[in-house]
Amino acid sequence: MIEEPQTRAEKIGRTADHAMPLELRGITIRYDGGGGEPLVVAEDFDLGLEAGTMHCLAGRSGSGKTSILTVAAGLTLPTSGEVFWQGDSLDAMSDDEISDRRRALIGYVDQGGALIDGMSALENVLLPAVPDKQVEARTEMAKDLLDLVGLGRRMRHRPAQLSGGERQRVAIARALILGTKVLVVDEPTASLDREHANQIIGILKDTTKDGIAVLVATHDQELINVADSRTLMN
Repeated sequence: MIEEPQTRAEKIGRTADHAMPLELRGITIRYDGGGGEPLVVAEDFDLGLEAGTMHCLAGRSGSGKTSILTVAAGLTLPTSGEVFWQGDSLDAMSDDEISDRRRALIGYVDQGGALIDGMSALENVLLPAVPDKQVEARTEMAKDLLDLVGLGRRMRHRPAQLSGGERQRVAIARALILGTKVLVVDEPTASLDREHANQIIGILKDTTKDGIAVLVATHDQELINVADSRTLMN
C-alpha cells in the first residue's frame, strides 16, 4: 500500500501556487461563415477559475463548450479577449513560451481520452514526460497516479484491453503527470454508462481537493450538479 504523507498533489507534483490559475476575460470566438454570416460560438465570455474548484460548461453539442476549452488550454486563439495563466497574459508570450507553460500548467483531456494503441497504460501516462527525458524520473509518479484512479493492477494493459471508463481514467492520469495546476476535460462521461461515469466524476471531484482547478465541458447532469460553479452555454 502506498503511503501518502500529505496530499495527493504533493505526491504527484507541486500544489497550485496561484489563487486563480486560469482566467478568461472578454473571450469572443468567431468563425468565418465562408461568405455568409460569421458563426459566433462565444461572445465576451468571462471566467475566473480558482485553485481547488471545478467549473462546468454545460450545454448541448455545438454550443461552443469545446471551443472555450481549447482557448483556455492555449491550443487555439480567440478572435478577441485575453487568457491568463497564473496571472500572466498569453498575449505577452511567444508561441514557444505558451507551449512550455502549457506543459507545466495545463492537463488537457479531449473527448474519448485518445490513448496510443501500441502502448501500455503506464507508457501512455508517461508520454508527456518523453520530451524532457523525464520518463525514468516520473515512472513511480505514474504508477502512483494509476493507483489513484484505480488502475494500478492494469498498468501493463494496452488500450484495447481496457474499458471506455478505464481508458478515460488513464487519460486523466496522463494529464496530471507533469504536476498540472489546471485540468481541462471535454465531455469525460459522454460515452460511458452511469456506473463508469460516476467513477470519473468522483476522480475529477477528488482532484480539486488537492488544489487543482478543473474546467470541464459536459451535458451530464450528474457532473453539472457536483461542480462548484457552472456556465450554461446556449
